[in-house]
Parts: sequence; C-alpha cells; structure tokens
Amino acid sequence: MTLEELKKLISKDETKNVELKKSTGELREGMHTACAFLNSDGGVLVFGVTPSLNIVGQIVSESTRRDIAQALAGIEPAVTPVIEYVDIPGKPNLQVIVLRFNPWVYGQKPYTFHGKPYYRLESVTKAMPRDMFDERIRINMPHQYSWEMRTAEGYSIKDLNAGTIRGVVRLGVEEKRIPVGSLNEPIKVILKKWNLLDGDNVRNAAVFLFSKRFSFEYLLRMARFRGTDKNYFIDNQQAHGNFFDLLDAGMGFFFKHLSLSGEIKGLKREEHLDVPVAALREALINALCHRDYDIHQCSIGIAIYDDRIEIESPGLLPHELTPKTIKRSHQSFPRNEVLANVLYQTTYLEKWGSGIKRIMDACKAENSPQPFWSEQTGYTVVTFPLNKLNGKIVTQNAPQNAPQNAPQNAPQKRTDLIGEMIAKNRSITIAEIAQKLNVSRDTIKRDLKKSGFAWEGASKNGHWVREQKRFVDANKTSVKKIKRKTKRIGK
Repeated sequence: MTLEELKKLISKDETKNVELKKSTGELREGMHTACAFLNSDGGVLVFGVTPSLNIVGQIVSESTRRDIAQALAGIEPAVTPVIEYVDIPGKPNLQVIVLRFNPWVYGQKPYTFHGKPYYRLESVTKAMPRDMFDERIRINMPHQYSWEMRTAEGYSIKDLNAGTIRGVVRLGVEEKRIPVGSLNEPIKVILKKWNLLDGDNVRNAAVFLFSKRFSFEYLLRMARFRGTDKNYFIDNQQAHGNFFDLLDAGMGFFFKHLSLSGEIKGLKREEHLDVPVAALREALINALCHRDYDIHQCSIGIAIYDDRIEIESPGLLPHELTPKTIKRSHQSFPRNEVLANVLYQTTYLEKWGSGIKRIMDACKAENSPQPFWSEQTGYTVVTFPLNKLNGKIVTQNAPQNAPQNAPQNAPQKRTDLIGEMIAKNRSITIAEIAQKLNVSRDTIKRDLKKSGFAWEGASKNGHWVREQKRFVDANKTSVKKIKRKTKRIGK
C-alpha cells in the first residue's frame, strides 16, 4: 500500500470496515475489532493514525512484530491476515501498520478473541449476542446441534410404538438395507444403531418417527379449496401424530379429493389420480423429512385447489439449491440427517438427492404436468398443476361407510398403502384402514383379498398374514415357504 492509498483509506474516518489506532499500545483493543471484522464483512485495522486522522506512524521492531503475531494467536479459529508496513516520507524509521481481514463466510465457526466473540455494527465493535453466536455454531455443526439430536423432554422408550419399529425394520430387511439379524434385536439396540438415543434418553427424531402418544407438536394441515384461492374451502382437516400417521393422513386426503380415471390396456384396467400417487407420496415424505422443525409455530400444509396442489414445508431450500436449480442433478443435502437415514434404511426415502427426479419421472410417466418449486415467506412449496384426466375433482365429502363404485380391480397404489400399514401394524383393523384412506370397509376388504392378505388368529389378538408368504426364519437365518391356516372375519 502506498501513502496515497492510505490517505484515501482513512479519508472517511472510521467506518464499518475501517478501524484506526494510534499505536500498537492499543493492540488488545485492536484485536477485538479484528475479531469483529472476521465475524462481519471484513475490514482493515490501521496502527499509526490518530483520532484526528494525523498519520504519525511508529517504530516497528522485531518485538513489535512478535507482539502482533502473539495477539493474532488469541483469535480462534486461527487467521493469517495480510500485513503491510507503509513508510512515511520525512519520518525515517516510522511506519504505519495495516492489517486486512476477510469477511465471515456462511457456515464457518464464529471467531473469538480469548474465548469471546465480537461483531461489527456500523463503526462500533460490540460483543456478539448469544443468539447470534449460537446460530452460527448450529450452522457450522448442524448435525450436533440440530433439532433431531436433542433429547425429547418427557418421553422415554416406553412411549415409542414397538410394533411400528418392528414393522419398518422388516421392510428394510426385505429390501436388504438392514441386516437380517436386526429382526430379533432388542428395540433399544435398534434405536441406538439409528442414533435415536442419547444414552437412555430418546431424541426428538425418535419421537417424531415412532411416538404412540398423541402430540400437538407434529401437525399436518389439509384443505380442499373451491376455486384457485383460499377464500372458500370445501374440506378443512388437521392431523396430529408421528411421521407414519401424518403420511397416512396426507395420502388419505389425496385419495379423498382427487378424482380417479382409468383406461383399458389389454385385459387390465389402469387407474390414475389427477397427479401420480408416487409423485405426491414422494413430495409429502420429503416435506415431512426435510422441514425445519426448529420453526415451532409453523406446520406442513396440503392445499388442493381447482387448478393445482401445493405442499408447503417450513424452512427454505438448502443454500446449495435454488428453485431454479433444484430440478438439476444434485447431491443430497438433508436438513435432518438422522431422520433421513432411518427413512432410507426402512425404504421410505432414497439417498443422493434422487427424490426430485423421482417426482418428475413419475409425472412424466403418466403425462402429468411437471411440478415446480418455490420459496414463499419461510416455506418451501412444491406445486403440482392438475391434469384433470376425467374433467373434474372430487368436491364432496363422501360418507366413510358409503358403498364405493370403485372397479373390481382396485388401484394398485392404494393396495401398496394398505401393505405398508400392515407392515407397520399387523393387527390394524379394516375399519382403521378405511378411515385412514377415506374409503368404505367393503373397498378395503376387496383390496385385502386382491393383495392376498388374510386374518390369522382370534378377532382381538390376531394379525394379518399373506398366504404362501415367504418369510425370514430368524432362528435358522434361512428363507422358507409356509402355508398358514386362515380365519376369515368381518372386522
């Protein structure tokens, strides 16, 4: 730096990015400012200029250089600023010392000087507020300080649904994502492997996934509006519960309000919703898995209009993605890593950022309009334009037990949902399945028969099985075929 450049730098006095000190006798105060620059937009620290902007300089010896280096060592993480020494014409042996500090980069740890953080507010150096410091720590180490890793106050392992845990482990074993030996492991061991326990305490992720206690904390809002805005609604519901409860409720709402259409291909009738079921399911799972659960006052919402469906999830997209780039091939950036890992191992989620592509591929396969993503007032929103294959959408609330004029070959996608419900709870009743999917019990009975499910055991203590089902014999760790005697009941 030349003397002219120095004069230009200090011409406007101290600013948000410039701090002037008379000499290194104020070195400690200068390091407070250096730390503030590093936590803000960067800046220049100058020694050798008086408050009246007179360039006086100072003698710079080896001891001075050591003092500066030792003072900089008090800043953590370690920094190596650019240091310049500017000669002053007519004043031999006197120099101005100029140190340049880079701005804070999103995702870095906050800087501290001797353990204390500072930041720059206009031309003033201030101690950093605790909430700002904590936020930057969370950004730097999101996994360690995330919502999902915190202990769930007031919950224990007894509050988790062991049947659901066993059911999803079975799904993971069938897809070879979980070792066969996990079928016989204690629940506590399974939870520890999934990082859902902190010692003997359950984490928030465990409660959200498997809690059997009713909680208002996890909410799904669902509404069917008349027209293309929110002025009038036909149906307005809320669902509370764990991940699987909310997923079932959301998919049931789609089946209730989206119209079916079909076409004959060969000897088989293929049926479709206005938007592919696979795309809606994937989008809802993504919303449940990747939402920002630190935003307590918000919840996931499903809104069905005459011309579109919107699924909104609290929290913006990861900083690596934008609404314009999200459709391109990209890596996975899960906000809730533990949650995403459990859902991947249990087959509910795919890794490597493939969810968006799966949604678009499902829409393309059924010639449905491509969805698009947006960010709206703190929410990430995926919008599906409606295909309207049969020219209308269901707008009336059909009675739960009314006869359904569904074709004899029920939609394969609904039978998949039924299969998942049984996998999670083998003792679930026909009435419970019908209520979750908003169809009649007669329809569920047809779907169960078509899928090969039959009830085994007493009415109250039995469970669903599939005839000729292949299952893993945990004692012999081999796969066998058996026939089960079944008892037909009208549950």
